Formats: sequence, C-alpha cells, structure tokens
Amino acid sequence: MIRLKGKKVLVYGMGISGQSASKLLHEKGACVSIYDDENRFSNVYSYEKEPLLKNYDLVVVSPGIKVIGNQIISHFIMNKTPIISELDLGYFFSKGKIIGITGTNGKTTVTSLVGEIFKKAGKRTFVCGNIGLPLSSVALKTDKQSFEVVEVSNFQLELSRYFSPNLACILNLAPDHIDRHGSYQEYKRVKQKILTGGRQKVVLNFDDDETKNLIINKKVTYFSKKTLNKGVFINNNAIYHNRTKIISLNDINLFGQKNLENVLASVAIAVKFRIKPSVIRQAIMAFKAPPHRLEYLGQVNGADVFDDSKATNVSATMSAINSLGERGLVLLLGGQNKDSTFDEIFSGGNDYESVLCFGQAGEEIASCAIKYGYSPQVFESMKSATYYARAHACEGQKILLAPACASFDEFASYSARGEVFKEIMFDNFEKIEMS
Repeated sequence: MIRLKGKKVLVYGMGISGQSASKLLHEKGACVSIYDDENRFSNVYSYEKEPLLKNYDLVVVSPGIKVIGNQIISHFIMNKTPIISELDLGYFFSKGKIIGITGTNGKTTVTSLVGEIFKKAGKRTFVCGNIGLPLSSVALKTDKQSFEVVEVSNFQLELSRYFSPNLACILNLAPDHIDRHGSYQEYKRVKQKILTGGRQKVVLNFDDDETKNLIINKKVTYFSKKTLNKGVFINNNAIYHNRTKIISLNDINLFGQKNLENVLASVAIAVKFRIKPSVIRQAIMAFKAPPHRLEYLGQVNGADVFDDSKATNVSATMSAINSLGERGLVLLLGGQNKDSTFDEIFSGGNDYESVLCFGQAGEEIASCAIKYGYSPQVFESMKSATYYARAHACEGQKILLAPACASFDEFASYSARGEVFKEIMFDNFEKIEMS
C-alpha cells in the first residue's frame, strides 16, 4: 500500500489501463495529471501538455507506452522521479491472492480457464490484466477472501518494480515482440520479472526448454504432456496430479496440443490452491476456449476452416500447424512483422498444400518460403488472401489463419482480423469489400 493523498501523480498513456489507473488515483486522493502521446485527451481539465516542465511525486506508465528510446521516461529516470507500472499500482491496492499468468502463448486461455475453475469452486474471483480488465480497475473491490487471476503481458512487466503475485506461472517462452524489446534476451528478462517474492508459488512448463531450465530458488510445480514422478502430467490418457486422476483426455472439449498444455497449466495452478479434483473436472468440461485461438469455424465446400488470428508469432503458428498436421493445409500468413524470422515455418519440409502470404510482411514471408522450395502466393491484404482461399476451398483441405504477425497493418486488433476472416469465409462473402 502506498499513500497517495495530496501527491502529484502523472499517468502516462490513456488507454484503458491509464484510465483505470487515473480513477484509482483520484479515489485515493492524488492530484492526477494525464498525458498521452497521441493527445487523445487534450481537452480534459487534468491533461498536461508539457509534462517535462513539471515535477511529480510519482509517474504511472500504461503498458502501451514503449520504454526504449522514450524521452519522457528517460527524463523522469534522470530526475529520479519514481516510476511504476499500472500493474504495480493495482498490486499495491489489491487485498486478495493474486495469480499471475504470463508466457509467449496461451495466456488468455489459461487465465480464462483458471478463472472458471475458481468460480466453480465458489471463490470470489476477478479475471483481469491483459485479458481486457486492468488490475487497477478491480483492486479496490477485492478483499482477503478474493482471488485475482491476472493475465500478465511483457508490456505490463516492462516497467513493473513491485508486482509479486502469490502464484506466478510462465507457460512458455519463444521469440516475440523483438521490435519492442530489441532482443530475445531482453524479452526473456522482462518475462522473468514475474518470478519475485520469497514465498511465491511457481508453476512452469516442463516441456518447454526455456521455462524448464529457469534457475530460481523456489519450489516449482511442473506440468507436462509426459509422465512425471510428481506434478501435473498425462498418464493412461488422463491428466493426473501426482497420483490423483483429475480428468480423462476424452472429457476435454478444447482442440489441439497447445490447448492441452493450457489445460495442464490450469490444473497445476488450481491444485496449488487445493481446489477439489471434481470441481476442476467440471469446470474444464464446461469450458470453451476464447475466440480466435485455433477456433474451428466449420466447413466451406468440404474444407475445414480454423481461425488462429491470435497466433501473432512464429511459435504460436507452429503450435497450430503441429495440432492440425501439415497435410492438406492451406496456410494464411502475414500482417505486421515484429522483427521475427519465419524459417521455422518452412525449414522442416512440411507438406503444405499452399501458402498464402499477405500484408506488410507478405513479401518477406514469401521470400523465406521460396528459399525452402515452396511456391507461395502473395496478396496485398488478408481480405484478398481469404477471398482466394474461400473461392478455391475443396474437400480435404484445412484452411488455417495463423498469421505469425501482428494485425496492425490492416486491423486494429487480432480479434478484428479474425472476425473479418470468419465473415468472408462464411457469413457475408459477397458483402465485404475486397481490398
């Protein structure tokens, strides 16, 4: 807990996190000024047009603000002004137990499923963080009996100094957001900031070399698709915690190996808080994955269609490919590159039926594919690539949107991209403007 009454606080970045932080600060009596690089709130009374000319007791930075090369943040660091993240602010005022879930892929699904398990167990549960509801927006509603299941992104962790969840889970680590952090090593360093606190519970992925080999001075519960001596693992076509059977694999409705990992992680988190196996099983059986995450959409002319628009990095794309198998696969790749390389998609000699590249990174991806002997097609946009896939769909194909890139060259979000993909493939084929 920190004392804010009468303190001069600047909130930098006025997206949903910044707005939530400002509201909390006001409720705690701080004198709040706001600033946004895009001047979206310049007509608001508390908007500060020249933040570098003022002195503040505290600066709260939203996760959307890029740190490297930021003159405003550098100025406050040089002047020794305390800087915290919105995640830190929410953490300071949270009274319940916090479960922090991070990783390159699977965060939203695991956060959602863990939330459902805890609700099913009768716990007062807040599902928040990067999933859409900022931690600072729920912090003042919590009490000692509540649980906050927090999806934690690397953007949120970047400037965090104090956030220390009661349980920290790292699902996996693979190159992503290099454009933000400058290197994979820095990206990993930021992710590992979630592993703080002397009495913290930790859950890690035994099957992921990057997480398995993390050196931490804590007792770790591992989850694995292999059979382990202890932890959460698969044995005899079922998920076990140590010697206790939790659920048969046949009772899990989620598709693909990645979602199986997500279920294992969720079970590992739940058992750390002694949730009953029967409750865990019931919640898993009733759970449906969030949209745009290897979501099966149906058939077009006999072709199965899958939306994995959330696959914004190569690791996620490979997980989708491995779940479906490459035979008959029509693969849609492209968007805005995050300084990634695409060799892993093509270097294994997979027998893709066709590779459709689109958007800002389309030519780059196509060049990589050609290097490994493929004959990709290049489209200006995801819409035009999807129209092509729809027009040429036939029985036996698996049409997969798993772009390995961000959406921002064409869409405001991965979800908007997925919705347009679905609309073209099924609902409004003739109505959507082709570009």
